[in-house]
Amino acid sequence: MEKKLALFLTGGIVYPALEVLCRGKTDFSMAVAGGLCVCLIDSVCNDRLKNESLPIKCFAGSGVITTVEFWTGVLVNMVLKLNVWDYSKMPMNILGQICAPFSLLWCLLTIPAMGLGILYDRILKRQNVGQAK
Repeated sequence: MEKKLALFLTGGIVYPALEVLCRGKTDFSMAVAGGLCVCLIDSVCNDRLKNESLPIKCFAGSGVITTVEFWTGVLVNMVLKLNVWDYSKMPMNILGQICAPFSLLWCLLTIPAMGLGILYDRILKRQNVGQAK
């Protein structure tokens, strides 16, 4: 639980910060989506797919992020009409919520997200070893 909370908070801070750097703005929903994505990537890529190759993990992580982005977009952009983003002018988009170019970018973003899970595992392991002494 401690690890998942740390991952969620880190993703919830880092992803909106990246968005502000790249787009100049963000939305609270991106903090929730970022936190959820980092937690899911850790579960899928670092746990379930731990014996798979890096490219397989990256595509799986991209699938996670793209799925979270799609459903967040449906809720935030289409249902609540907050217009946080619009990919309708991007190639190979679905309902303007997701698109192929960003899904490929998410393959790369998966690598540091997986790294966070590994880092927190090491930190917690050191804490547990220190407590056992």
